[in-house]
Order: sequence, then C-alpha cells, then structure tokens
Amino acid sequence: MKIFDSHFHIINPKFPLVENNGYLPPEFTVEDYINTTKKYNIQGGAVVSGSFQAFDQEYLMDALKTLGNNFFGVANIPASITDKELEVLNDANVVAVRFNVKRGGSEKIEHIEKLSNILFDKFGWHTELYIDSNDLKDLKSVLQNIPKFSIDHLGLSENGLEDLYFWVEKGIKVKATGFGRIDFNPIPVMKKIYEINPKALMFGTDLPSTRAKIPFSEKDVQLITDNFSTNELDHIFYQNALEWYSRKA
Repeated sequence: MKIFDSHFHIINPKFPLVENNGYLPPEFTVEDYINTTKKYNIQGGAVVSGSFQAFDQEYLMDALKTLGNNFFGVANIPASITDKELEVLNDANVVAVRFNVKRGGSEKIEHIEKLSNILFDKFGWHTELYIDSNDLKDLKSVLQNIPKFSIDHLGLSENGLEDLYFWVEKGIKVKATGFGRIDFNPIPVMKKIYEINPKALMFGTDLPSTRAKIPFSEKDVQLITDNFSTNELDHIFYQNALEWYSRKA
C-alpha cells in the first residue's frame, strides 16, 4: 500500500528553534523520519512547519533537499515576506502556508485572508490551518474568501464537527492525522467525511507527534486499514494528498 504522508515535522537542532508556551521539541531529523517509517511504503509527503520553528525556513529547505522531489513544504510565513524570498521557497518545493490558529507561532490570524490570496494568485499555494473546529464558526466569513485550504487533525474537537462537515461539502481537505490529539473516535468521522467528498481525507503520520497525548503508532494505520475498502484506502493514504500537494487538485 502506497502512502503519501501529508503531515510530519522535521526538527533539526542545527537550525533555530523557538519555545512555544515553554515547549521545545526533541530532535527528529530526516534520518529519524526515514528510520521510523521504513516499514511503510512512503512515496512522498509534506514537511509541515511547527510553532516552535516560527519563521525560519532554512530547516525546511534543507529537509526538502535531503528528502527529494516527492516531498513538499508547508511554511510559516510572515506577511512581510518579499517576492524574492517566496520565489526561493517556491523553487525549493514549498507549496503551502500554515496558520497555527491553535498555538500561535505563525502569522497572526488577521493576515489569513490577504496572505492566502496573494500566495495562491502568485504561486498557486494553498493554506493549511491548525485550528480547533470549535473556532470554525467564528471564522466563516474569513475562510469563505480563501481559495484553497486544509484543516489539520480532523479538526480536533467533536463539538465542532458539523462546521467541519460544512467545509468538506465546500471542497476543503481534512488531514486524518494526530489521532492522539482528538476527543472522538476517528473512524465514524472519517466515514462521514469520505461520504461527503471522497477526495477530502489525507492520511499523515504526524511524526514525531509533538505534544500529542498519544503519539502516532502502527495501530493508527491498522485502524484505518480495517475500516475502509481497498479503493477508499488508496484515496486516503495516497491519491488525495498526492494530488493536493502536486498542485493538481
């Protein structure tokens, strides 16, 4: 079974790290990622910038260069970034901007609409949101003006699932990641999302599961495998994310 890992972090201490709410993550290099996932048929993936990396992009470009062409970057970007700096990132296989609404460490929420549209118009980048689904309702007027976006970790909270489903109906992507972060059984929610839009779900390991109550394990992969058909698994584990990150969606 081929996997496109839509969500993982690389933490290389050679590059700047910034405490977020007093937290600094343990080291998790490209080599650590490769060793941890060698039992899986990883065919590509997305390196996602964490709150603890703030606006540093050197680590991301270094990781993408080491991982190769089938891997893409999701960057924390300041609103003040120049076109020249963006071109460098774009050439390095960065394809998305991330807004960490839940923890901070990225650009402020008031810049989401403008920055997302600039990046989409100039480079075709999409937007990724680390956001609690409980907060989706309050941001509806802003999010409806963003051309393409995804939501991390199934939205995190059961109470906001109806708002998550609303956006799935509108064509947004949802990452089936971070099962140790959510407060509900992921399978019924994934089933509902798949029913609404078979192209919405994207599996990711969430490695190294920084701050998650329960870290990623093989049990997460098995749980999905046991509950979906072969065709559904191909969409969830591979095709949906491959299309999303290779800018074909």
